[in-house]
Order: sequence, then C-alpha cells, then structure tokens
Amino acid sequence: MTIKIEMLRAFAIVAESGTLAEAATRLGRTPSAISMTLKGLEEHLGQRLFATDRKNRLTPLGEYVLDQARRELQQFDATISAIEGFATAPQGLIQVAAVPSVAGMIFPQVVGAFLARHPGVSVEIRDMDSIGILEALTRGRIDIGIAAPAGPVRGVPLFWDAFGLIMARDHPLATRSAPLRLADLGAQQVLRNELSDRIEAVREATGTARMSALNTLTLTAMVRGGQWVTVLPSTVIEIDPERLAFRAFEDLGEHRQVDLLMREDRVEREEVSDFAAMVRAVDWDQRAKRPGA
Repeated sequence: MTIKIEMLRAFAIVAESGTLAEAATRLGRTPSAISMTLKGLEEHLGQRLFATDRKNRLTPLGEYVLDQARRELQQFDATISAIEGFATAPQGLIQVAAVPSVAGMIFPQVVGAFLARHPGVSVEIRDMDSIGILEALTRGRIDIGIAAPAGPVRGVPLFWDAFGLIMARDHPLATRSAPLRLADLGAQQVLRNELSDRIEAVREATGTARMSALNTLTLTAMVRGGQWVTVLPSTVIEIDPERLAFRAFEDLGEHRQVDLLMREDRVEREEVSDFAAMVRAVDWDQRAKRPGA
C-alpha cells in the first residue's frame, strides 16, 4: 500500500481534533470511513498511531507522523494553491519567499509597485527561514528567494546586518548605559535559535540555555513578553519595532548576509527578472547595511 496525502490529512485532523466524528465532519466523510483510513495507515506502518481507541493520545510514532504530515500537507496545499493561481492568472504567477525580518520591510513597497506595472500577473508571497527558502528554490517551488545564502548557493548581495541581543523594549539591558558583552548572557533567560547556534562564541555563552525555538515569529513573540532574550540579526526587530529592541555586543563582530536568490531557469521570464530588479532597487541603506559598508 502507498501512503496517500489524504490518509495523512485524515490522520492529522483526527489527531488535532481528538475525535473521529469531528474529523469526519470537517472532511465530509463518515466516521467509519475515517476509521478504516487510519487502520490502513497503521497496518502499513506496522505500529499503532494512537495510544488509545479514543484517539485522544498519540504514540511516539504518532507524534512523529503528525509532525511530518503537517509539513507535507502545508507544502501540498501551497503547491495546489500555486497551480490554481497560475491557471487563473492571465499572464502567470510569481512566487516569492523572504525571511520574516525582511518580508515586512519590502513586500508592501515592492509588491504594490510590481502589480501596478504588471496587472495581469499574480504574486504569491510567503515568509520562511533561510533553509526552507533554499530548499523551495532548489525544488522549483518558488521563483525568487531573499535569504541568507548557504553552502554553494549564492545570489546578489542585498545587505548585511550585525548579530546582537534582541529583547523587549522595556528589558533592563535595553536601556543599560554600560556596553553589552556576551558574558552578560549568563544572567539572562536566553532563547537559543538556529542562526545564533552557528556562531561559536554565542554557543559558548549560551551553553547552559535549555530553551530553543526554530521559528523567528515564535522567538520574537516569546521575547516580547520581557522574560526572554535571544541573539539574532538587527533587522529582526522590524517584525515589531514598537516592542522589540536591539543592542550590539561589544565583543561580537558576526553578521548575516542576505542575498537575492533566483533559479537560472526562471531569470528569462520578464516578470521574474523585473520583480528581482525592483528588489535590488530598494534603498537598502535606509533599512540595513550593504555588504562592505
């Protein structure tokens, strides 16, 4: 038997709702049909996904499958949306992704101007982390990415921003007059993250930190509460400049470079190259620093 996307969808909805009846209502199927779908999935895997027959508690395998199913369903639904969008757009569709700290800085300006210039083209925008953007670009799921390059993937440099401490505006370190050093992290509740974990000096300074978050929006939401701090590039505060503050470390000189990334087979499309040109034309000096500045 082959695992089908609708089997994963049925499992995810049952796992999230906790009942066959609610899942059946949402999917427009009968509870017995949903039950048979789950039974077939469990038989294929050779293990139970639910710890009880009431479907209100997952086994370790069930938790893992749910996590993977959510990822695949999100991507599948996005792909279907893109296909339908492309089919209904008179002149096609452009798919663009940017890291969250940059998305809010440029999308309102660039997308509005682009749509005015290309009234027959539809634009799909999303925010993702750099790794997700690179993967989506490699698989052809997006046309343009704005992210930190990795490995052999390089694009057109847009700007760089320094790593430092991100905290709530009313946090004591936000207004402290003394310079900030990495050693100051020892007395703070630090949220680790994927970007700062790549920096050896930050890893050493936060070695005892027990809390980490993979999503930038989750990180900033936690930080806004005032209890937690994290180490991220300076433009991250653009997500919520009214409630977030940034301070550079006196003893840390690391920075992040953000590039405009494109697939070579998409550059020939006039609308794609035009969108990229409009991104490059953004006054990045007013938003961050250009490489070498």
